[in-house]
This record gives sequence, structure tokens and C-alpha cells, in this order.
Amino acid sequence: MKVAVVGAGNVGLATTAALAWVGHEVTCVEADPRRVELLNSGAVPFHEPHLPELLSLVRDRVRFTPSYEEALAGSRVAFVCVGTPQLPDGSPDLSQLRAAACSLGEHLNSEPLVVATKSTAPIGNGSWVAMLVRDAYRRRNGPFTPPFAVASTPEFLREGSALHDALYPDRVVVGTDEPWALEVLRELLDPIVNQTFETPPFLPRPPRAAPVPFVATDLVSAELVKYAANAFLAVRVSFANEVAELAERVGADVGAVLRGIGLDRRVGLHYLEPGVGWGGSCLGKDTAALLSTAREYGLDLLLVEAARAVNDRQRERVVRKLLEELRVLKGKVVGLMGLAFKPHTDDLRDSPSLDLARRLVQRGAFVRGHDPVALPRAR
Repeated sequence: MKVAVVGAGNVGLATTAALAWVGHEVTCVEADPRRVELLNSGAVPFHEPHLPELLSLVRDRVRFTPSYEEALAGSRVAFVCVGTPQLPDGSPDLSQLRAAACSLGEHLNSEPLVVATKSTAPIGNGSWVAMLVRDAYRRRNGPFTPPFAVASTPEFLREGSALHDALYPDRVVVGTDEPWALEVLRELLDPIVNQTFETPPFLPRPPRAAPVPFVATDLVSAELVKYAANAFLAVRVSFANEVAELAERVGADVGAVLRGIGLDRRVGLHYLEPGVGWGGSCLGKDTAALLSTAREYGLDLLLVEAARAVNDRQRERVVRKLLEELRVLKGKVVGLMGLAFKPHTDDLRDSPSLDLARRLVQRGAFVRGHDPVALPRAR
């Protein structure tokens, strides 16, 4: 199947590589001409394990272009994977999503198209995207819009293992209010759902049963799945950090405590490790957006608010622990081993390490940082 992917960031390139690997022909639209040139030369503009290798193996099925007209020619699905960064009030910046939807609308052709949003956007966003696509087409081409449908296909890709998650997902969620669009996406994603593709040599298939659970739902429910999933993970991390602080006070072994909790099959061990709190582009942004949406409907999400407060407190707690040990930070040299928000990535967005570095410098310390992957970008 011919597919368009809008946006050549972390999600867009992982989606492009995975769909091409399982047999589809993918054209990736990217507004930045320098990034298009870089990708067409075989390079990748950020660090993601195995992404350059997989893209090199599917070069005959992948094109990168700034042209929406070229990307939509013959495509049955257009995945929208542009960024939605957080604004100061906690709501997402939808300017890139607006531009993508309008460009898709301007270049619709006579073939039915499914516009599938992977960009994390406010709940109810699908109707807004549909309006933008429809209005953009009519402004340019007249009153009769070709058949199209909007779907939500939320991504659950972890930076550092994005290709693994794209090819071997825990679940596939598709939300749309149009039955024909659901069938198109079911056909497109069938090789991944049923795990019928040949495994890449450097990404072995994990020992789990096929098929992958396929969750088909309405548009709004799929949008809420993404936000709610990340909010729940944020709550788990903050819970682990609160238990760790209590364990420290009473003299308990927090590792044993959390393992004793996590081995309960109803709980699980993932995201149940204490540390300096979460960072990156997802948990903080998505919890803020979920709170913003809830407030629009007159709701207070107390658990999510508490999880964010604990996370903010955790970074200052690290500084307090240093002060307890060293008494004075002025003139002291502090080493930070790791600068990205997590291993195996060079993504510095909301990095706990960089936040700690600022707090330490404000107290007169000298900071030396090292990261095996992110050091060039950190400089």
C-alpha cells in the first residue's frame, strides 16, 4: 500500500522505517529542506538505535520530499507525525498540526484518503483536523470535497527503542468514526498485528504470542488512550519516588520494597523505579495537556496533579541531599553522568540532568557533564 507520513521527527521516521520494512511504499513529507537533503543522503538527524540501518535496507520503498502533492499521489493513508510542543499554560502548540492539516486539504485528490493523526493533540482534536482539511480543500478547489476520513492512531514509541516498539507493539489502537477508514488501517497494519513480516537482523522478534491486540474504537476514545496511558506511567514513577523517600526515612531497602510490589501480576515492575523523576517530550507535556483539557470540562485530576508535583520536588530533593552531605556547594565540582532524559537517545527536552545543572550552578557549584550519546547536542 502507498502511504504518506507527514513529519520526519522521531515518530515520523520510526513510522516510515517500520511501514516500509513490512512491505509498504512510504513517502515522508518534511518541511525543512535541509532535513530532506540529509535524509535522502542516508543520514539521520538524531540518534535512535538501528534507525539508519533499517532505513538503508528499505531505501527502494522510501522517499523524502517537501511536496505534499508528491506524497499524496496514490497514497491511501497519510500519517500526521508533527510536533505539538507544550505552551507556557500547559496546552499543546498546535501550529504544526494546523499547517499539516491545511496542506493535506489543499492537496487532496480524487482517491479516498485516511488522515491518521499520530501527533499527540487535545482530546476532540480529530473533528478540528477534519474541519481544517475540508476548509483548506474548498478554499483552493471549490465546494465538493473528495472522500476522506480522520483517524487517531496513537503512538507508544519509547525513544531509544522506537523501532522495536513500532515493529513489536504491545497493542495497536485505531480510533475512527468511519468504518471504511478502519478497514483500510486494519489492512495496512495487518503485517504488524499478525507479525507476518521477516524480522530485521538487528531487531529480533520478542517471544510473545501473535497477534498483537488490536483495539478498534471511536475517534475520541483513541485520543484519550494516549493521554491516559502516559498519565498512568507518570503516576507510577512518582509513586516509586514517594515510596523511596519514605523508605529512606524508616531505613527500608527501597529496591526490595518496590520489587515486592511489582512482582504482583496486578502491578508489574515497569516504571516502578525511583530516580530523579521523568523528563523528555511526553510525560510532562501530556500530563499538562490532560490537566488543561480536564479543566475545560470543570474537572480536577488530583492524582495527575500530585504526580507532577512529586516529579518537580524530586529534582530539588537531589540538591538537598547533596547539601546534607557537602554542607556547601559553592566551589564544589559536581559530575553529571548522563545528560539526555534517558539512555540511548540524544534528546535533551526537559532533561532532569540539565535542570539539576542549572540548580547547582545557581548555588555556586561547577558542573561537569558527560553522556555517551548526547554530548555533542548538550554542548
